[in-house]
Amino acid sequence: MRPTVYIADIAQHEGQEITLHGWLYARRSSGKLHFLQVRDGTGTIQCVVFKGNVTPEAFHEADHLPQESSLAVTGLVKKDARSPIGFELDVRSLAVVARPAREYPLGHKDHGVAFLMEQRHLWLRSQRQQAILRVRHTVEKAIRDFFDQRGFTLVDAPIFTPSACEGTSTLFEVPYFDLGKAYLTQSGQLYMEAAAMALGKVYCFGPSFRAEKSKTRRHLTEFWMVEPEVAFMDLDGDMELMEQLVEYVVQTALEAHRRELVSVLERDVSKLEAVRAPFPRITYTEAVEVIQRTGHPMKWGDDIGGDEETLVARQYDRPVMVHRYPSDLKAFYFKRDPADAKVALGCDVLAPEGYGEIIGGGQREDDLATLEAAIARHDLPAEAFEWYLDVRRYGSVPHAGFGMGVERCVAWICGLHHVRETIPFPRMMERITP
Repeated sequence: MRPTVYIADIAQHEGQEITLHGWLYARRSSGKLHFLQVRDGTGTIQCVVFKGNVTPEAFHEADHLPQESSLAVTGLVKKDARSPIGFELDVRSLAVVARPAREYPLGHKDHGVAFLMEQRHLWLRSQRQQAILRVRHTVEKAIRDFFDQRGFTLVDAPIFTPSACEGTSTLFEVPYFDLGKAYLTQSGQLYMEAAAMALGKVYCFGPSFRAEKSKTRRHLTEFWMVEPEVAFMDLDGDMELMEQLVEYVVQTALEAHRRELVSVLERDVSKLEAVRAPFPRITYTEAVEVIQRTGHPMKWGDDIGGDEETLVARQYDRPVMVHRYPSDLKAFYFKRDPADAKVALGCDVLAPEGYGEIIGGGQREDDLATLEAAIARHDLPAEAFEWYLDVRRYGSVPHAGFGMGVERCVAWICGLHHVRETIPFPRMMERITP
């Protein structure tokens, strides 16, 4: 059996006879020529079937193949300036691995989103969805590379947790043997704080679960998040790390996928080219003033929601960092600003073009007594946080970190309207299949 060559590597085989294995994406005929668009997961190439180069049976077969037939195609690799990848395959033989058992439900026509979501397992085969998943892969690799190159240690946080970081109202509850209730994690942050006291610079990268009943285009019930935590770091250092990560991830994705972003996703990449440090930094108070100037009735102390985030981010051509939110809006573990106890040492990074918050984080409370009081004030079960308090009992230090959601980041980079396209099999309030 001739070794398989992948379309992504086709340029290395110019003038050679090779075999591709893939699926029929589309076909058309013109007299003595059949043109087959074949994809193999690494790309799509035009395979030209000339009547004089193949058997009569193969020529007839090529004109009657249904979409998504799986094929082994052997032919000569030729340069073609008209091809998006610069090459085409002059077919010499064609073998059908399997024919579809029924008509493929996703033809080359428009379908409603509801129908496409029902067919998500097949929708992934489209050029658009393939491009998005490749960008996602690059984003996830870039995140890991960024931290690995800076001496961080990957520490895996548990999925089952005995308590919530910020109350249990937005967590999925599950029975846990004789121990009672457990929850699917909404964050690995508390565990990363403990790990940072052992390893200095750490990050976790895994799934998170939020049971909030939200149907906005920015929300999923299951998503992926990276959460770094650094010992001996304050808010300023944390904001610098956020800024460096976002710039690195966006520019890495742009460099790797410029062609797909432009030709497949129709993304205005000039918007991504502008994502360079330094990012604008404004306080929550300044953000409120920006929002109020638009005529919005927001008052100091109100939370900045999706609409308000858009109003702020619209003022800039790159992400904007909003820091020092009111303490009452933040979780119990945020450290208050020593210069103004009304605000917490936290920061959100808001992406431009209406994509909203992609990063949230800040400096953690490192004083034991203050943290104990905060747990009591938030009416959280003290016994569930005894291990967390031990982090302060034994060698407490200033430390900070944040969380960045992969799906929102990918949606922004790809210019997508809804995060449901950024993850292979999205989970939302109304969807848990396929």
